[in-house]
Amino acid sequence: MGLFKSKDERRIEREMKIRGGMRAIERSIRQQEKFADDFIKNARRAKQIGDEGQYQFVRNALKKTAAVKKMLERQLLAIKNAMLIQQQAAASQQFAESMTLMAREIGRTFGEMDLTKTQAQWEKAVAQAGSMEERMEVFLDSMEQSALSGASSTGTREDLVTDDEIDRMINAEVLASEKQELRKLDELESEIAKELGATKQKD
Repeated sequence: MGLFKSKDERRIEREMKIRGGMRAIERSIRQQEKFADDFIKNARRAKQIGDEGQYQFVRNALKKTAAVKKMLERQLLAIKNAMLIQQQAAASQQFAESMTLMAREIGRTFGEMDLTKTQAQWEKAVAQAGSMEERMEVFLDSMEQSALSGASSTGTREDLVTDDEIDRMINAEVLASEKQELRKLDELESEIAKELGATKQKD
């Protein structure tokens, strides 16, 4: 590999880093979902045994986990939006460069025509497009660092998730568990009734 990388090589390397960061955030989101499931089960168990202290502890942990997950989702969305903006900027730059080439060809074809003003306008457009690309690179690098540091940061805003949301998550799990247990009891009663009916017929 040469000492100096081409523009395309730098672009590909940058895109690989960004996509790697996105995959890391997606993995973290899935991990937070697993943590939330475990905390909900623990909260349900603490409620069943009447351990209010453990219930409050797990409840707070679940609230923090939900806040972390929401923050990661926001960061992932920000990176995706930044990538779209970068693609738009690249398309605009390509358009400006193509029009500049066309202006030069016209100038060569009609050499006697004064296209100084037109050339100046297109040169300005190209300069603006190049400046936009540089700003986009800085922006994407900043977003990447923010996303990666956010995934490992312990200081999260727990106020992103309300207490009511946490209670609904726990209660939904409790209700689902109770319904499942009731369904099992109904099935057991049905089987017993069938066996009793079969016994009476034999008698």
